[in-house]
Amino acid sequence: QVQLVESGGGLVQAGGSLRLSCAASGNIFSINAMGWYRQAPGKQRELVATISTGGNTNYADSAKGRFTVSRDNAKNTVYLQMNSLKPEDTAIYYCNYRGYRGSIETNYWGQGTQVTVSS
Repeated sequence: QVQLVESGGGLVQAGGSLRLSCAASGNIFSINAMGWYRQAPGKQRELVATISTGGNTNYADSAKGRFTVSRDNAKNTVYLQMNSLKPEDTAIYYCNYRGYRGSIETNYWGQGTQVTVSS
């Protein structure tokens, strides 16, 4: 099992910034990807950004140019720096950990952290 602890959500005005953190512990996979998804009320959960162990990143179009995902492999921690926040970024943000062992992929989710952007 992998445990994920998120922090950094909150309330911010439009145009502001927030930084989310997610620390993984437990049965860490040597090959993994960590990242963030979000779910707004009445909508499906969607990708925000992910980063692999080797540093390869993937961003949703809505996040490109405003959000930056990074990780500290020594701390098994992933970060999401969110700048120029918009009201439509309001959602619960979930940390995702995807571990790979051979052909087997295992997903873990954090409990979610609320991000609210006021206009």
